[in-house]
Amino acid sequence: MLLDLEWFRTFKTIYETGSLTATAQTLYISQPGASLHLNSLEAYVGYKLFDRSARKMVATDRAKVLYNFISDALNKLEAAEEHFHKSADTNKSNINIGMCLETFQFTLEQYISELPFNVSIKFGEYPEMQHELDNGLLDLIITPQKGNQPNLEYKPFSKERIVLVSGEKQDSKPFEQLVKKKKYADAASWLKQQVWYSTATDMENLRKFWQTNFNNHPDFRPNYIVPNKCSIVRCLSNRTGFAVIPDFLCRNELQTGKLKLVWEGHTVLENTLYFGKRKRTMFAKEISLIEGFFKEQAV
Repeated sequence: MLLDLEWFRTFKTIYETGSLTATAQTLYISQPGASLHLNSLEAYVGYKLFDRSARKMVATDRAKVLYNFISDALNKLEAAEEHFHKSADTNKSNINIGMCLETFQFTLEQYISELPFNVSIKFGEYPEMQHELDNGLLDLIITPQKGNQPNLEYKPFSKERIVLVSGEKQDSKPFEQLVKKKKYADAASWLKQQVWYSTATDMENLRKFWQTNFNNHPDFRPNYIVPNKCSIVRCLSNRTGFAVIPDFLCRNELQTGKLKLVWEGHTVLENTLYFGKRKRTMFAKEISLIEGFFKEQAV
């Protein structure tokens, strides 16, 4: 187990406030996150640091020794951190945001240089992002999945439609005729014989689209597995082949004719996109500015 200095910061604050709730409020993290830091530190040092009562966290003798040993060092680190920002004239907020790579590239990337604060972007799985948001490691996430953490709130701001697209040179008339006659099984069989693009990490949209519209799982392997959905758009443009992707990722290519919208499905498949954030945050103004960029793109 690697030691995390944030565990010491949390421990010091619990020691001084006597409360997990007050610690969470002071550090702008969730109470479960503060508890996780404490549990991790106790597991690391190998002994109990606090006796938990209904009203207060009571420090053990070993906690008192640890506090006396680290408090001066932590105070110096915090002073150094503050001095560094001031001396470098970069006294800016640091905002940590979680989202998928494609969402960043198509929405926020163009505005990064205009932001009056520092930003770190984290790509990963949505459950992991929710966990890190709850524990104070992220300040905002863009997600199609809502969690049930009491410390977090999710606000819808846009919808993405999952559609079947093809390259501009692809002949899709046989498929369209089968769909028009509602011969969905034959249409699915025809599609399986075509060239397909997908990503190594995200086959979920293809599975959902196939199951919703053809009532079974896609029992074929795409011909080309590329790094991300942006790669799919570039590979398909002005060429042949099919893919199932969110419509916002290829809006420009559909308008310019580089890609064709083949089918939205007999049942439209949509994902709602949410802003996920902690209910209490010290970065409300910064987060509001970022949300504005996303809302502008969603119009």
